[in-house]
Amino acid sequence: MEKKHKAVALISGGLDSMLAVRVMQEQGIEVEGINFYTGFCVEGHTHAIRNQDKNKQKRNNALWVAEQLGIKLHIVDVIEEYKEVLLNPKHGYGANMNPCLDCKIFMVSKAVEWIKENHHDGFDFIITGEVIGQRPMSQRKATMPIISEESGAEDLLLRPLCAKNLPETLPEREGWVDRSKLYDFHGRNRKPQIALAKQFGLTDFATPAGGCCFLTDKSYSDKLVDLWQARNSREYEMDDIMLLKVGRHIRPKAEFKLIIARDAGESKFLEGYRKEFISIHALSHSGPMALVDGELDEEQYELAAAIVARFGQGRMADEVELDIALPKQGSLQVKTPPLSAEQVLQEWYV
Repeated sequence: MEKKHKAVALISGGLDSMLAVRVMQEQGIEVEGINFYTGFCVEGHTHAIRNQDKNKQKRNNALWVAEQLGIKLHIVDVIEEYKEVLLNPKHGYGANMNPCLDCKIFMVSKAVEWIKENHHDGFDFIITGEVIGQRPMSQRKATMPIISEESGAEDLLLRPLCAKNLPETLPEREGWVDRSKLYDFHGRNRKPQIALAKQFGLTDFATPAGGCCFLTDKSYSDKLVDLWQARNSREYEMDDIMLLKVGRHIRPKAEFKLIIARDAGESKFLEGYRKEFISIHALSHSGPMALVDGELDEEQYELAAAIVARFGQGRMADEVELDIALPKQGSLQVKTPPLSAEQVLQEWYV
């Protein structure tokens, strides 16, 4: 009986990786998916927390893709290992704090490791949904061989959607995969992928406009840099990653910043951090939950409370009463006039 060859596919949850798997399935290749969780993934975090788009269906797209394609998905936590990629990217950052090329090399290298550790399952090669020219940093013709070489994958790495624009890989040379049935997609035009999806009968797929990683977002990157500067350290933990995704971040003093919820969903989410952070919320009016990140001296209580009051229903009141809760120390109440919109300086917004 002829051996059925098996590949592991990097699954982001987007259309390209979905199509890459489907192209392989059409050739009789057995595929399993692998999704590396860095903590910076866009999916499943603020999209689920915020009241905004409440009626929009929430789903983990990587899991959803696996379900649609009928493949097993392995989700691997790489949060700790990924810190080195973010803090010391060999190939540098993109427009923001996104180390996209180093990230792709890291992901593929982890897939190589994973294959070795799971060799008893007989994985023969790795596939990705990469398309030449799709991304300005990691998906260029010049970077494709860099990813293959520096990840250690070499010619075990096959990109079904743009393979015809690249040298033959081992699966093609060995005849496991028919090169004539692969594709030569290139550039940022998504029409070829949309057409192929239609051909496969795929009508529902994720189309994130800004990519799948918060690090490509300028606002998020600015908050991350601000965090590092304020702490005089580039160390971070998972809670830091999460809190940078939530709320307005306002730094009126170098010593502290306020994280102020933008809606009821974020207020509920921030409540979960009340045992670790000083929290502030209005008592006399409806208003958002706010956390204080940093050192807040008693002399700054009124300033912090007045800023939080600005974002609640009492913003036009003469005075708002707020509760300031200090972990393990109880709470105290402050009455203060809210700051006006002009008094909340633009340079305070992170």
